[in-house]
Formats: sequence, structure tokens, C-alpha cells
Amino acid sequence: QVQLVESGGGLVQAGGSLRLSCAASGRTFSSYAMGWFRQAPGKEREFVAAISGSGGSTYYGDSAKGRFTISRDNAKNTVNLQMNSLKPEDTAVYYCAARGSRRYSKLEADFGSWGQGTQVTVSS
Repeated sequence: QVQLVESGGGLVQAGGSLRLSCAASGRTFSSYAMGWFRQAPGKEREFVAAISGSGGSTYYGDSAKGRFTISRDNAKNTVNLQMNSLKPEDTAVYYCAARGSRRYSKLEADFGSWGQGTQVTVSS
């Protein structure tokens, strides 16, 4: 399994931007598709975005399309989530996850390693 540590969360006003980062351990980072999920209070965890092991393919949940961008740097073992035009409904704990396959997925069950989460709060 790969160890994941998220950073970059915080408090931002509506319309603002945040960049989340996830640092992964291990030497075979490019073997893992990566994803971002989020969970708001009282709600189920929701898929946000995913990226293939090479970084050549990305996939977004409906809430992220047009506003968020997922990217990765395999040389640095990091995956990022650039979030623009943030809304109060984006408030949640954001989790980075790794899948033991280079193919991306939007299914939570496909990801075997998870970070501890980082809080994002968007004020109105």
C-alpha cells in the first residue's frame, strides 16, 4: 500500500481558489491511479476527480467539472487538485486516494489507500 498525506486545505471565501496536494510514499507512484473524494457533514463520501497513472487521462464528478483540475507529478510523487470558483457547498473534508491500477476509477471501492483528509471550508 502507498501512504498518502494531504495538505492545502483551509478557509476561503466563495469565488476563491485553493490548491490541494497529496504526497505519496513509494517508488512506483506512476503505477497508481489517483483520486480525490470529499465528504461533507452528514453526507456520504463523494467522488471529485481521478487521474490515470500516467496522468494522461482525467475524470471529474459533476460537481467538479469546469471548476476543478486534477494533475500529478510522478517525479515528485504528488497529485494536486486545483479548485477555482469555490462555493459554500464545496465545504467538506477532502481525501486523496490511490488505486492499485494505472486505470482511473470513480468508485470508492476501487481505491485501497486513503489519506487522513484535509478540511476545506468555503464561506459565503
